[in-house]
Amino acid sequence: MDTAELLVKCLENEGVEYVFGLPGEENLHVLEALKKSPIKFITTRHEQGAAFMADVYGRLTGKAGVCLSTLGPGATNLMTGVADANLDGAPLVAITGQVGTDRMHIESHQYLDLVAMFAPVTKWNKQIVRPSITPEIVRKAFKRAQREKPGAVHIDLPENIAAMPVEGKPLRKDNVEKSYASFATTRAAAAAISQAKNPIILVGNGAIRAKASDAVTQFATDLNIPVANTFMGKGIIPYTHPLALWTVGLQQRDFSICGFDNTDLVIAIGYDLIEFSPKKWNPDGEIPIIHIATKLAEIDSSYIPEVEVVGDISDSLNEILKVANRHDKEPPYAIKLRESIRVDYEHHAKDDAFPMKPQKVIYDLRQVMGPDDIVISDVGAHKMWIARHYHCHSPNTCIISNGFAAMGIAIPGALAAKLVHPNRKVVAVSGDGGFMMNCQELETALRVGTPFVTLIFNDGGYGLIEWKQENQFGEGKASFIKFGNPDFVKFAESMGLKGYRVEAATDLVPMLKEALAQDVPAVIDCRVDYRENMRFTKKAGELNCAV
Repeated sequence: MDTAELLVKCLENEGVEYVFGLPGEENLHVLEALKKSPIKFITTRHEQGAAFMADVYGRLTGKAGVCLSTLGPGATNLMTGVADANLDGAPLVAITGQVGTDRMHIESHQYLDLVAMFAPVTKWNKQIVRPSITPEIVRKAFKRAQREKPGAVHIDLPENIAAMPVEGKPLRKDNVEKSYASFATTRAAAAAISQAKNPIILVGNGAIRAKASDAVTQFATDLNIPVANTFMGKGIIPYTHPLALWTVGLQQRDFSICGFDNTDLVIAIGYDLIEFSPKKWNPDGEIPIIHIATKLAEIDSSYIPEVEVVGDISDSLNEILKVANRHDKEPPYAIKLRESIRVDYEHHAKDDAFPMKPQKVIYDLRQVMGPDDIVISDVGAHKMWIARHYHCHSPNTCIISNGFAAMGIAIPGALAAKLVHPNRKVVAVSGDGGFMMNCQELETALRVGTPFVTLIFNDGGYGLIEWKQENQFGEGKASFIKFGNPDFVKFAESMGLKGYRVEAATDLVPMLKEALAQDVPAVIDCRVDYRENMRFTKKAGELNCAV
């Protein structure tokens, strides 16, 4: 066999189901090998879409998603999605074609040093320089991509190496042993928790990656400690739980942040600093912190833990729970705070204004989606409202990129989500700006048979940047953010999809239900009233967190 065939056998050994990508002259041997493989190659319309599909596949499954491009412009197109996976902690393996090794020493058509280029956006990357090392390169790539904290890796395969004959076989996968926190750290954490008068739990995506939802819920319930989650920690505890304070991470102050203003101990579980800077909730670095995670804490002047409990998260929580004593302590402030959050959430439940307020759009979306259904958020002003108002029963049912936070992720991400969970309803929520960045992948979704709904927040501009400009310079001071749009209904129909346009607030729920019942992808165009952005800013500025 040739090196490309050995590479594909190694991918099969790693349990790869899909490779997302585009064909190119320099990856022809890999594509030929994939024709004979049970791995399904999904031809996308842009390499960025392929990388986002691999990104979300990895985040939902914990197994590395795989994307493939050719050299030069194909590889540069891949980079945004690769960087997104790396900073969001999603396992991904990117494979690029490359010129032959006999052309690398001279100026050559489409040649870039891809190993150097991918170095800043990956955990590890290497070029295959000899056919015989292929199994080692692939095994190391998947091990590094999937090992905590997960991220992206890159393999570069020159076309002459890909065509060379080789003998070899995939390497056996090694067993990854769990690591456990020390007795001393769990006891120290238990003592601090027992003594605290008003502790709060902050949960991040690391707890979801560790599948620690049940342990976190039991820990909070037994110790009577309120829980706030980051954007990427949604669903770690059911939002209906009486101790759930829902989501923190907005740039403006909000009800949930009041819990940090009045705490004497933050218990950070699987918390990644990249999700929500500790300077936002501990600006002076004076709040005591317990760090419970699978890795040591990152260095930050506002995040210096009193105790670091490093090991399997569920085991750590269970060990702390054995000796911590808070059974006679009630969190009255948190209960009062949760009621304020709930009342605010319900405020727009019957709002019939049009264009629709973002709070109402998301409220209606939540009513239509089941507990296990999946929402994929793009990046824009709507992301902030989804973070604040779309609440989850379980982990990985609302996917938000909040590490790299790249626009254009929602549509390709929804395709990947539907591949992973074909029996669940999937909705991609996007602004009109983000929609136009990767809307071409709707054709891919139609072709591969992954029907999902794309709900467009249509405001004719880059709403999040407008919001930030007006926050900084004053209302009416935004600039360079407006643009025109196509007729989204006709656009959808021209691709063989279903297209819908919301004309009144009462349209949305029945439209969502009908669109989700289709056997082809559907697009819903919904005009939104983003005047709510600055109204929220003003309200947040007046928020009083007094106990």
